[in-house]
Amino acid sequence: MDQYIFHDMTFTWLDGVMFNIDGGTLFGPVPRAVWGRSYPYNDNNQIPCTSDPILIQCQNKNYLIDASIDTNKMDEKTKRNTGVYSDGDFLGSLTEMNLTPDDIDVVMMTHMHNDHASGLTYIDGSEVKSRFPNAVIYMSQIEWDEVRNPTMRTQNTYLKINWEPIQNQVVTFDDTLEVAPGIRMEHTGGHSKGHSIIRFEQNSETILHMADILLTFVHTNPLWVGAVDDYPMDSIAAKQKLMKEALKNNYRFLFYHDPFYRVIQYSEDGKSLIFA
Repeated sequence: MDQYIFHDMTFTWLDGVMFNIDGGTLFGPVPRAVWGRSYPYNDNNQIPCTSDPILIQCQNKNYLIDASIDTNKMDEKTKRNTGVYSDGDFLGSLTEMNLTPDDIDVVMMTHMHNDHASGLTYIDGSEVKSRFPNAVIYMSQIEWDEVRNPTMRTQNTYLKINWEPIQNQVVTFDDTLEVAPGIRMEHTGGHSKGHSIIRFEQNSETILHMADILLTFVHTNPLWVGAVDDYPMDSIAAKQKLMKEALKNNYRFLFYHDPFYRVIQYSEDGKSLIFA
């Protein structure tokens, strides 16, 4: 497991599901001739992608960013269509750290698409249960409303099996939420209507987890948005604002989907890596 120490916080990437996804899904209108210079792809135009939950330990509490995919909910056809090539074992990762799902105090959901929320629940016989029964589960109020009232576009990713068992654990916020000192969730919209980022601040330094409005280390251009973004103009506006702030002030970035980098700091023009 990869770890990164940020003053009093320890970030650990748990072993989530790995899958190959169509390049156009993550790069949207950007032609492969452009993004392919920086990101590898196979003969089927698929690119590698992770869904690794990020565990944050600080002040004797365990915080989790998103929850990966529970492939036990998938049949073989769905796994094949999703491109899963490694089921991962994020529960085993917790065990290696002498933790169980019961030890997770907070789950911060950037959004509730299936590749982020499937691991929130599991099937136990004929029941579907909460994976983290002692955790408070934070998400934006807009996202929670969208989850329970999906559109034709979102109904296949906002699955009831992922959210019905956790209803009594969900706590929502409008614009921003101070989860704990130095940890703040901020609603951005864009990728989903209720999409949020997470800001970590320690000793006058900042790390941003921009979730799915910064899908990989090459998505720094505000115009590079995924075809899966429900509100791409909102993604562009949010990324433009955040990247300007972050690059100017030497912030670092965390990634959930990037299989190559966990933490990055870009040069001020965003065109090169000065820490990775």
